[in-house]
Formats: sequence, structure tokens, C-alpha cells
Amino acid sequence: MSPTRTQNHSGLQMPFIKAVNQSITVEGIPFVYRDLGPRHTVPLVLLNHWGAVLDNFDPRIVDGLAATRRVIAVDYRGIGGSGGVAPLTVGEMADDGIALIRALGFDQVDLLGFSLGGFVAQAIALKAPERVRKLILTGTGPAGGEGIDKVGSVAWPLILKGLLTLRDPKFYLFFTSTTNGRHAASAFLKRLQERQNNRDKGPTPRAFLRQLSAITAWGKQAPQDLARLRIPTLIANGDSDIMVPTVNSIALSNHIPDAQLIIYEDAGHGGIFQHYADFVAKALVFLDA
Repeated sequence: MSPTRTQNHSGLQMPFIKAVNQSITVEGIPFVYRDLGPRHTVPLVLLNHWGAVLDNFDPRIVDGLAATRRVIAVDYRGIGGSGGVAPLTVGEMADDGIALIRALGFDQVDLLGFSLGGFVAQAIALKAPERVRKLILTGTGPAGGEGIDKVGSVAWPLILKGLLTLRDPKFYLFFTSTTNGRHAASAFLKRLQERQNNRDKGPTPRAFLRQLSAITAWGKQAPQDLARLRIPTLIANGDSDIMVPTVNSIALSNHIPDAQLIIYEDAGHGGIFQHYADFVAKALVFLDA
């Protein structure tokens, strides 16, 4: 089936919390996305974490990047507003990403992947290197990386703690338990609630579990030949990531030729959210270089 899409043609710049929910159908599956920022730049496609929908993208990061670049945030297949069934492998998610890039009419894009999104971004870059100009990998790690197959065993107790304390589990999973970490967590979670209208649908339990299966499989997968990635790459994480241990970001920087590495002190998995202003500034310098 040929792709069809609906788009906002007003050309008006708007903040992420007011961006229109759009849809494009690829091989019979509708993919929901938001598209903002100036149209004259190479599009930057955002790929988010386990269980994330459009409203889990940090609006400060999206708006900061979209001030000078076209930014497209997407829902994976089977989650949020997108149709179909969530894939059980990162490779399938990457195939979806490549098909979506084509359907949107882009010859080449930049990719920013956070956590699971970083796995998908790596797989896209290895499968279709001609489609990727620059790569930003945050809070993530390589296939077969240390502790990645144990994300579930790390996450479930803290998800339960979140339920018992009436807090979003990301408060515990993405940030340190220090004063700085707790303040950053509260501020981040407050930002995620800023959008009042036309919010995305939350993840279903089925999609959540299927994505966890894909993450676990990635953690058990044989390492990929990252030396093949001749794409400029920026890597960022906190120094205390408990979900995708920080050592994995260091491993990525050691295996991807000429990769740049940022490690934020007293920060966890969500280090880029805790230090969003610094991260946006460094990401824009990297993308514009």
C-alpha cells in the first residue's frame, strides 16, 4: 500500500506541547508523529525509551533542538497512537524506522536515540548507513552490552516502588537519589505534564512487555561490528545509569570511530533531562559542525 499522511501545512512554529499529532500510513500501519522546527535543515528523528509515547519526550529538549532544526518525534509501531503490534526485536523496530523515513520522503536524516531508541538508532545506521547523516546516542548501549538483558529485573522493583509511593517510576529509574537527582526528577516529570490537549495514548501492558522482550533480546544478542559506523556520533549519559549501565556508553565511544562522549556527574539514565540545557547546546554544535 502506498503511504498516506496528514500534515499541518500552516508553517507556523509552535512549541512541542502544542504540536499537532500527525499520522502517516506505511505498509498498512499508521505511525503517529509530531513535526516541528524550520524546514530547511536535515530532519532530526527522535527515538524514545521503553514504553514511551510522544508525551514522554522532554519538551525542553525538543523545543531547544527545534529552535534551529527540523525535529520529528515518533511513536514506535504498536504503542501510543501508532497502529499494529509492537515488535519483539530491535531489528524489526529499525526496519520500521527505515520505512518511515522513506515514507516521509527523506533521503537522509539525523537520529537521536534515548535508551531503547539508541538501540534502534544503531540498528538503523548499520542497516541503512546511507540514510543517516549524524547519530546521537543517549542513555544507551551496544548489542550484548553489560547488564542490558537485566533491565527488567532492575526496573520491576522500582516500578512497584513508584506505585506504592504514588510516583512515576522514572523518578527512581532515570535519576540519582541525591538532592540534585531528586530535584531534576521532579522538574522533568512536571515538564512531561505541560501538554494539556490532544495528549498521546499511553502504552498498553502488551506493548510494554513486548518492548521489554526486544530489549532483553538486544542484551543477549551478539555484539555488532560498530567499527562499520563511519557516521559522526555523539554519545551522552549520566555517570550512575542503573538501567543501561554507564559502562555501555563508554564501550560505544570506544568502538564507534571518532565518537564524542559526554558523561554527566551525579546523573543517572536521564542525564540528558537533568542537564537538558547543556545537552541541547552540545547537540546543536555537533549537528551543525
